Amino acid sequence: MHNQNIKIKLKNLTKEPGIYKMLDKSGEVIYVGKAKNLKNRVSNYFTSSNHNTKTQLLQKNIDAVSYTHLTLPTNRE
Repeated sequence: MHNQNIKIKLKNLTKEPGIYKMLDKSGEVIYVGKAKNLKNRVSNYFTSSNHNTKTQLLQKNIDAVSYTHLTLPTNRE
């Protein structure tokens, strides 16, 4: 992983659902995703090496990660 700030952010990510954004060096959003478990999903971009070409290109351009934790409504009957 090339960015120390990303390492720290990954360590502190919640296992709750949410939306995450990958940003490049200029602060532009290069990818937006959603996850049931933010920690597992976002960490996967930086720990696995079995990615397709598109994901490998994305990995090279990620400079920052931001996320929004979501609280999902419960089904009430």
